[in-house]
Parts: sequence; structure tokens; C-alpha cells
Amino acid sequence: MLVDTIVYFLLKEFIAPSIAKAISFICGTIVAYLLNKKWTFEETTHKSSKIFKFMALYLCTLGANIAVNHLSLQIVREAYLLAFLAATGTSTTLNFIGQKWWVFKKS
Repeated sequence: MLVDTIVYFLLKEFIAPSIAKAISFICGTIVAYLLNKKWTFEETTHKSSKIFKFMALYLCTLGANIAVNHLSLQIVREAYLLAFLAATGTSTTLNFIGQKWWVFKKS
């Protein structure tokens, strides 16, 4: 979330908020995969299927993240922090559920 936050607030000054949100989300995704694989879910195997599942999950939640950010900004204009928190909270919840019960599910 820290990477997502920093990248978003830096980029939104130069590009549209939705594009900034997409780029920041992708940067955060890369960091999240590495950290979640190793520490959160203690995954030691290197299966490409897990990477593809992770990417599919994050593509879906990327859409949710951008949509919530966009809708929040439509409701409360210029409330970038509120929109960011709503979008990040939504995608973080969906990502954790998807990782726990699908991507890194213990068989």
C-alpha cells in the first residue's frame, strides 16, 4: 500500500487520476506479490500457475480499484485521499480473500 500511495500522489500531479491510479496499483502489485508470497503466505514453491493466478486476481481487482477511485471522485470532487483510501481498501480486501483462498491456497 505504501508503494501504491507514493506513486499515486506523485503521478496525479502530472496525469489523470485514473491513469495515475492504474500505474500506482501495478507498482504496488509487484511489491505485494513478492512480499505476500514469501512472508504472508510462506509460499516456497515456484509454480508459474501461482503467478498467473496472482496476475488474474490483480487484473480483476485493478478494475475494481480504478472504478471505486473514479466513482469516489465523481461523488466527492477533489477528495483524492478519500477516493484513494476507498479504492485501496476495496482492492486490498478483495486481493487478500483471493490470495488466501485461491492463489496461495494450501492444498
